[in-house]
Amino acid sequence: MPPFTILLIDDHAMFRAGLRVLLEGRLPGVRMLEAASIDDAERLRIAAPDLLLLDIQLQEGSGLDGISAFRQRWPGIVVAVLSAWHTPRNISQALAQGVRAFIPKTAPADAVIELVEQLYQTATGSKTSARENSQQPHLQRLDLTPRQCDVLDLLCRGLSNKGIGRRLGLSENTIRWHVQNLLKLLRVSSRSEAVFVARSLGLTD
Repeated sequence: MPPFTILLIDDHAMFRAGLRVLLEGRLPGVRMLEAASIDDAERLRIAAPDLLLLDIQLQEGSGLDGISAFRQRWPGIVVAVLSAWHTPRNISQALAQGVRAFIPKTAPADAVIELVEQLYQTATGSKTSARENSQQPHLQRLDLTPRQCDVLDLLCRGLSNKGIGRRLGLSENTIRWHVQNLLKLLRVSSRSEAVFVARSLGLTD
């Protein structure tokens, strides 16, 4: 991975430190910058970061309130929300502001790494392979991540979390986390409802 700058805004110092160790240790070339608040981030004299990781629940208010200002300062910046407050309402508000990913703080470490890698591809203009696009065109139009496309496709084929994990080479815990996120995005409460909605919308065969 070429040099890649991430600005993390979170008011919990221990969480920032832990995430920094995780990302810098697992993703060579990543440069982490930190701020405890939106005001602190705005005072930083830095070139445009490649990725903004933003907590929603900050002491000064909602982190979502600062997105428009950051976009004016750094046009084209990729924004992702990393928060413990992953309610359907928060997810909808974040997506409405152009946030590219909503990452719960409870996500497994390998899932966070995978999503950051995908956001890196987005920020650098990398594209998914022609094979991925040709296999799942409907899912790509929904703007799900490639991994979410894979998981939803296999879920609709009736595979269990363990079966999906074996097919994709991921842990069952990571697949469970992906499925939970898909249920939230599709606004359903069960796997069977997710299959119904996905097929009704033409997202899968």
